[in-house]
Amino acid sequence: MARFPSFYCFVLVSISLLLFRNVSSDSEDGTENDPDCEGRWIHVRRLPSRFNLDLLRNCSEYPVYDDFCPYIANHGLGQKTHNRSRSWYRTDSHMLELFFHRRVLEYPCLTPDPGRADAVFLPYYAGLDALSYLYGPDVNSSADHGLHLFDFLQTDSPEIWDRRSGHDHFLVMARAAWDFSQPIDYDPPVWGTSFLHLPEFFNLTALILESRPWPWQEQAIPYPTSFHPASLARFEQWLARVRRSRRTTLMLFAGGGGTAPGPNVRHCIRAECENSTSLCDIVECSNGICEHDPIRYMRPMLRASFCLQPPGDTPTRRSTFDSILAGCIPVFFEDLSARKQYGWHMPTAEYPDFSVYIPKEEVVSNGLKITEVLLGIPRARVRQMRERLLELIPRIIYRRHRSSAGLVAKKDAFDLAIDGVLQRVKRRLAEGDELSR
Repeated sequence: MARFPSFYCFVLVSISLLLFRNVSSDSEDGTENDPDCEGRWIHVRRLPSRFNLDLLRNCSEYPVYDDFCPYIANHGLGQKTHNRSRSWYRTDSHMLELFFHRRVLEYPCLTPDPGRADAVFLPYYAGLDALSYLYGPDVNSSADHGLHLFDFLQTDSPEIWDRRSGHDHFLVMARAAWDFSQPIDYDPPVWGTSFLHLPEFFNLTALILESRPWPWQEQAIPYPTSFHPASLARFEQWLARVRRSRRTTLMLFAGGGGTAPGPNVRHCIRAECENSTSLCDIVECSNGICEHDPIRYMRPMLRASFCLQPPGDTPTRRSTFDSILAGCIPVFFEDLSARKQYGWHMPTAEYPDFSVYIPKEEVVSNGLKITEVLLGIPRARVRQMRERLLELIPRIIYRRHRSSAGLVAKKDAFDLAIDGVLQRVKRRLAEGDELSR
């Protein structure tokens, strides 16, 4: 009986995706002459189910990794936070591959003709497939991750890949780039697979949760939050709540770590908060207790003016996007945490308009007090920053599939990712033409 919910989730997702694939095929036929799709056509490669849906069957088979079966529901959005919820889900960021795939299938400019496509989407759940290399039986074969996909692309209609040498292909990898960046020749292997080091895939675009400092293939896109509205009314209700929230706390840190002494920015944050309890609040999220429970941190974020975003195991945090959603001004401690990551969704030059940057070295080595920096920002400036933050909210959320026309008119994180891919492909092809002259 314990495995029934997992199988049930898999069946629901499989049937829904397959049915909607047929619907999307019908819409492809009806939009072939749509002038609004000029330069925006996308072809979805039909991959064998072993590259996507079959991977969901193994949702409870990695004992070192969490059982992700409950988060497959609702096409990867996860289960609703409560029965009456219309917009809030227990979303796991590693399910981005699944619900991005679902959103692609309702993209208005799909074409069944790969020769006409401006970009080609590979519905390969790379992050889920990586689990067997990261935590499972293939841990000593991590350099092979992705080769089975390339073999398929070279044997099944190879002209689709060869037409532009893969420059027009893109996929989603719902993990940090470090998880796919182990050099091929490492022996013994260390952490990660070698997908992004495979020469076979140097030309494709990987949409990823966190990129490397000098990326070539990958572009970071926002971590999914738990908020996935399906109508403009639901979205505007949330925006109104954020705008009227009383900010009674100066700053908040929602996270774990930093409990051990040593030169660490999280340790400094905890120490400062313990000495300034009237100005700082901590939401303890150690051991992942907040990850699928947005109520734990969203309510405190609504009461805080600033949300601290120190780096952890990697520079970026899902909490950055939760704080933006709550209208809580993010405070960054290194550029790789956001400014050098999410340029398609949050323009790099505009970061001073909606965030605060405090170099972590100043906090850790020079004893700079975060509270003093934040208290020094004029209230009028804080209000301006929050208004700019609210303008960003549509850009960093992933609305629910089959949303209302009113909400669809507002570009969300998915829409901006697609726009970015199309522009990137066009630019790279133009650069290739220049080099060939």
